[in-house]
This record gives sequence, C-alpha cells and structure tokens, in this order.
Amino acid sequence: MHIPENYLSPSTCGVLGVAMVPVWATAVRRVRETMPREKMPLLGIAAAFCFLSMMFNIPIPGGTTGHAVCGTLIAILFGPWAACIAVTIALVIQAVLFGDGGVLALGANCFNMAFVLPMVGHAIYSLIKERVEGEKGELLGAAVGSYVAINCAALCAAVEFGIQPLLFTNAAGEALYCPYPLAVSVPAMLVGHLTIWGAAEVVFTCGILAFLHAVAPDFGLSSSAATADDKASARSRGAVVALLVCLILATPLGLLATGDAWGEWGVEDLAGLVGYTPAGMDGAWEWGSLMPDYAIGELPEWFGYILCAVIGVALLVVIFRLAAAAMRPSVDFDRARA
Repeated sequence: MHIPENYLSPSTCGVLGVAMVPVWATAVRRVRETMPREKMPLLGIAAAFCFLSMMFNIPIPGGTTGHAVCGTLIAILFGPWAACIAVTIALVIQAVLFGDGGVLALGANCFNMAFVLPMVGHAIYSLIKERVEGEKGELLGAAVGSYVAINCAALCAAVEFGIQPLLFTNAAGEALYCPYPLAVSVPAMLVGHLTIWGAAEVVFTCGILAFLHAVAPDFGLSSSAATADDKASARSRGAVVALLVCLILATPLGLLATGDAWGEWGVEDLAGLVGYTPAGMDGAWEWGSLMPDYAIGELPEWFGYILCAVIGVALLVVIFRLAAAAMRPSVDFDRARA
C-alpha cells in the first residue's frame, strides 16, 4: 500500500500533502490536550508495532505481496489522532531511511494509512463496543474495525492510482504516471486486502491487543496506570519489550514473500508490464534512501532486515521519548477528554 515515488503526479502529491497539513495540526493539538506525558513513550512502542507489522510481507497467488498496518490498534489504545501521528512518523522513517514508499508521495501515504485507516477503524470499533459489552465487544470491534479500515485505506490508494491515466496523458494517449485505470487498480488493490491482508490486519490487531490486555493492562490511555505497583509495572514493561524483540527477530519471515506489492514495481519492471515507460516516471527525481528495501550493504539479507527493524524501532522510541520530554509535566487528562 506504500505508493512509490513518481507513481502519482506532482499535483496529486501536492494536493494530498496540503490536505494533510490541517490533519497533522489537529492531531498535534489534540495529543497535546489529551495525552499524559508519561504515556507518550508508550505511543512510541505502539508506533513500533505498526512499523514492524508493515515489514511482514504476505504473498497471495499471482506474485503480489501486502502487509498489515496496525493503525486501528494504535487508535484503540491511544485514540485516532495519536494514531495519526504515530503512523505518520513510522511512514516517514520507512520512506526516508528504507525507501519504502515515496518521499514525494508521503502526503498520499499518510492520508491513506495515517488518517483514513485509524479514523475509520476507531469509529467502527467504538460503535461496536458501545453495543456489545465486555471483552467480546472490544475484540469484535477491533476485528471488524481493523478489517474495514485497511480496506478503506486500500480503496483510497487504488483511486489515487486509478485517476492518474484519466488526468495525465501525453498526445499519444499514454499515461504519464501510473498507467492503470480505476477498472484495474480498484480490484487489484481490494482483492488482496479483502482476503489475506485484511485477515492479517485482524490477526495483528486483535492478537497484540489481547496480549497487552493480558500482560500490560496499563498500556494505552488507561486509568489503571495510576494504581499499578512498581513490580507489576516492571513485569508489564518486560512483557511488552519481549513481544517487540520477538517481532523484530521474526521480521525476516517477510523476506519469504517473493514479488512486489501491486503498484510498487520499479520503472523498468513497470515498462515491461505495460510496454512503455510513462514519461513522468522516466528519469524523474527519486530519493536515495540509506538502506533501500531494508538491506544494509553486503550483510546477509536476513540480518540486514533484522538490523533495519532494530533501527526503525529505536528511532520511534527515541522520537516519542523526546516528545515526552518536551511536553508539559502534567495534563488535566479527565478535563481534556471531556
């Protein structure tokens, strides 16, 4: 679902980037108003779950791969505006350091995965949780919300791909950017997300949520954090760190998926598929990431993948700890939520 560089026109990227500015501004304001300072580092851990889930590429027949996002998970734990910030920072790290998604397309990718996905997921989760009591309602809401949300995000990406040949062509009628119309992009994106990748999103979301409820009930915006003793808090932190370590060590499983995600081919591969190189993509600017495709020099591919996972998680933890240090010492949380 990560839209690469130059698949969207500069004007499309510009419009979606500008559209995200008020979203980001609102998200920052809402988090400042509602997020207790001591919870901010935990939001960094939740962002790390998002980052790691996107490294587990899952194939479907036909050579296409996809992944979970866990944006609904973060929205459930910390609210949709906090999820918007967390997923945005994860996407920025992926694009800048690892070439996963285009730098120019960050506005589009953030609109799909950091805005639409957590907002839709949290809305459906809240609706179901209000009507079905207890843990059953929470897990059912998380499952349905995460499934619908990732498909809504995929649909947005499909539309962004599909309008390119409608709006941007040369005199010969050849597409300047993504050459696939809506009749191709929408089913191509949704088939995988309605089946395998939607199911993966549900498994990641509900699995991690159930784990956190069992071993770290004070994780997220929970009042139980104030009453937890030091020993219990230490055990909770240890369990969460252990889960992160297990996910990091398991990330090379994502390398087992061969092929590229739909719409994420290189320019040469795309030219081989459609018979020409779209003029807007031929020799266009492209960001030179430090560790493209989560590879580091001559290191074995699996080890480079793990090391990139460690780097990404570490950056997220540091960024959110620095954000916590910059926040006010206390927040009137109950008043803010009201």
